[in-house]
Amino acid sequence: MKKILITGGAGYIGSHTAVELWNAGLEPIILDDLSNSHAQVLQRLKEITGKSFSFYKGDCNDRVVLDQISREHDIAGVIHFAAFKAVGESTIKPLDYYKNNLGSLLVLLEYMRDKGIKDLVFSSSCTVYGQPDQLPVTETTPRKEAESPYGNTKKIGEDILLDYVKSKPGIRIIALRYFNPVGAHPSGKIGELPIGIPQNLVPFITQTAAGIREKLVVFGDDYDTSDGSCIRDYIHVVDLANAHGKALAYLFSQELNFFDVFNVGTGKGNTVLEVIRSFESVTGLKLNYEIGPRRAGDVIKTWADTRKINNVLGWHAKYTLDDCMRDSWRWQQTLTSKDLPT
Repeated sequence: MKKILITGGAGYIGSHTAVELWNAGLEPIILDDLSNSHAQVLQRLKEITGKSFSFYKGDCNDRVVLDQISREHDIAGVIHFAAFKAVGESTIKPLDYYKNNLGSLLVLLEYMRDKGIKDLVFSSSCTVYGQPDQLPVTETTPRKEAESPYGNTKKIGEDILLDYVKSKPGIRIIALRYFNPVGAHPSGKIGELPIGIPQNLVPFITQTAAGIREKLVVFGDDYDTSDGSCIRDYIHVVDLANAHGKALAYLFSQELNFFDVFNVGTGKGNTVLEVIRSFESVTGLKLNYEIGPRRAGDVIKTWADTRKINNVLGWHAKYTLDDCMRDSWRWQQTLTSKDLPT
């Protein structure tokens, strides 16, 4: 069984990816410093899969822990999630974001070079497109100047990876450009648990419904969309996790240097108000929300053209928006007071 190192593997997307890799016949090796994740995830992964995955608590910037992992495991490939990811915070602490997100990528690539590890799936983002001029967004849509330092680290990260592939024989890398991951594992055992006040829409919805937050503010209802609220492509986290296994399998089949990018979305956009209505429909709850002013830096509307990943990797999104809301609420209901950050 091939062993795959997952940096940030205890996080929201990383933990779901660990499950999907195991289901695909691969063994996850998890590295996470737990700065934005929770140790109890490891027990939850065992409950879902029946397997205790090897876990290393450490920073991806720390070459010592990476070398330790290679002494104890024969790593066949890497999925790199570990990064700071709060858009707003990145505008306040840009140096922290550049140092951590790009520094860790460089340390990881040097480690892979020295250990002869050729295959990498990189966690990128649709933020590299900015506000696109045409929709849906294809992989050939021009990348625009980033709206935030976080987005710029993804854009620069892709450039670093392309240059690295060109420089060394046999290197094979795929960058997956995520749209908006939501939902939780259908078991309700793992899901998104933000530390502090949620920065993303769906955790704020579920925490508001659970009475943890007083109300949800919808930032603007006067945009050029069907109901005036912003449009995003919301993809179930299990679908997104499954795409990583498909990407690895495709990399393993390549014989020469290889670099490519794939959008990972549903191919459909939903407004913020549609997401709220979906949540209310599947739960039977009335959500306390109000319309607020527009939020600076928000992209008005974006969704993915998924034909490339459908045709090349054979990957298709299976979960609906209602599925996403139902699973998110099931996850929220499993949480106890000690699980909930303030």
